[in-house]
Amino acid sequence: MEKPNRNRRIFIIVFILFVSLFVYISYDMASRTTAPWNKPKQLDRALPGDLPKADTLGLDSLLNEVK
Repeated sequence: MEKPNRNRRIFIIVFILFVSLFVYISYDMASRTTAPWNKPKQLDRALPGDLPKADTLGLDSLLNEVK
């Protein structure tokens, strides 16, 4: 069996490094991103005491009740 030449060895090393970097970046992005169905949970974790207790859609920007 013949030994792989230098260019092939360099290509394999660069390919493995590139794929490893791509996997790491993908994992990092996935761990920092919240799925759309988990957004309320994320807000609850980020601001545990600051969430409004009641539905505020009935209030306008001046906190007057909308009829």
